[in-house]
Amino acid sequence: MLTQLIEIFFNVITPVFGLVLLGYIAQPRLNLQAQTLSRFAYFLLIPAFVFNVISTAVVDLSVVSKMVIYILLVELATALLAFAVARTLRRPPQMVAAYVLIAVFANVGNFGLPLIQFRLGETAVLAATIYFLAIMTAGFIIGVAAASWHKGGTKTAVLAVFKTPALIAIVPAILFNAFHIETPLFASRMINLLAAAMIPTMLVTLGVQLASTREIKLTADTFIATSLRLLGGPLLAILLVIPFGLQGVERSAGIIQAAMPAAVLTAIIAMEHDLLPDYVTTAVLLSTIASVLTLTLILAFI
Repeated sequence: MLTQLIEIFFNVITPVFGLVLLGYIAQPRLNLQAQTLSRFAYFLLIPAFVFNVISTAVVDLSVVSKMVIYILLVELATALLAFAVARTLRRPPQMVAAYVLIAVFANVGNFGLPLIQFRLGETAVLAATIYFLAIMTAGFIIGVAAASWHKGGTKTAVLAVFKTPALIAIVPAILFNAFHIETPLFASRMINLLAAAMIPTMLVTLGVQLASTREIKLTADTFIATSLRLLGGPLLAILLVIPFGLQGVERSAGIIQAAMPAAVLTAIIAMEHDLLPDYVTTAVLLSTIASVLTLTLILAFI
């Protein structure tokens, strides 16, 4: 068991965190701008990756439906757990909303996709991408709703979810797949190049974003919210997967995605909605660091 943990740490965890560390070190020395890198990935690389995977995938729609419903239930259950814990602790509305935001918005892109690829192999990339899209959609809807809940009104923010480039890319990808349309060679090569750049760019960008964090305040709430994200998510995923009967990479990829640390995007949402941005940013940083241990153990279990 110890040998397996060491192997997972060096061969699966270290390559991912190594690129994050590279971005963290490079940011002050090269004056890298997190916003430029994140927008480049958000608007170009992620849609290309999604189109590349979905348009050529051979899928069983009944299994995909089970996967999507399963992971959406995990997201909802995690949000309810965070809400219940925060209310039990008698936290004010802003803190309750922050708990929910941190709990539902996992880093399933930067971390989830490469970790699953390294641990489960290329055959798991499609399952990881389906979970990535479902969690991102649910995370936006629940997270933005929670972030703006204490001020009232979420309709505009929630509608903005469906303008997300990655989700828009799904439509042509499904059409190309369903009607067996072959992507022109010049376009296919461009998309492939962009898609291949997504994971390393997102990992370096995460390091740049973390290096830009200025205010770090560790509190009991930070540790509780981090625990809900890193432990509550995967435990609920393990329990809820049983009635769905998912097996193999579909089961493993779902549990791993549910175990990811809080995404940096939660800090951006918190800033946009004035929802305890320093607290949320600290929780993102703490969960990212703590996930070195939790993800090693979960990947060994999987």
